Amino acid sequence: MEKRTKIITPEEKKRIAFHEAGHVTTSWYLKHSQPVQKVTIIRRGKSLGASWSLPEEHQILTKSEFTDALCSMLGGRAADVIFFDEISSNAVDDLEKATKQAYSMVLNYGLSDALRNLSYYDSTGKMSQSFNKPYSEKTAEKIDEEVQAIIDRAFEQSKEILTSHRVQLETLATRLMEKETLLKEEISEILGERNNL
Repeated sequence: MEKRTKIITPEEKKRIAFHEAGHVTTSWYLKHSQPVQKVTIIRRGKSLGASWSLPEEHQILTKSEFTDALCSMLGGRAADVIFFDEISSNAVDDLEKATKQAYSMVLNYGLSDALRNLSYYDSTGKMSQSFNKPYSEKTAEKIDEEVQAIIDRAFEQSKEILTSHRVQLETLATRLMEKETLLKEEISEILGERNNL
């Protein structure tokens, strides 16, 4: 449900608009992300804004699909850095999702370069009841380093996309500040056709 009772300053509204436009613009230009159907800067629940896609059902996800999803999640934070030259607390939900996904890529699916073809996933559920991890402290450090590297690479890719499409991002954010909600047709008008990259 929309929540219009909270007071949002003009500066906060601008930050939210650029943040959401960052998500939309990043995902729009990524081959493996789903096109956004709607974006809003009207508060819903804890969220200050939101965008919606129609995800395709997949039983198997590739490393490229995981990486593009991470880039999309980090697009809002990347827009903060590019346009405000300072990060804010606006990305807490995105960072939580991105961190969990990166750990999942490393720990469960063996999708990391540093820990190739290993999985610490426990389908029995017994490991979660144990106090012992199935890897050493040295490996735990490698896991943390690899997760940070995956996040860093995705963040840099998000910044590159937004920098090369800066004009479209600014136009999208400005339109969001004016209208507060945009549908796919309006987004496409600003960002151009995706043409199935």
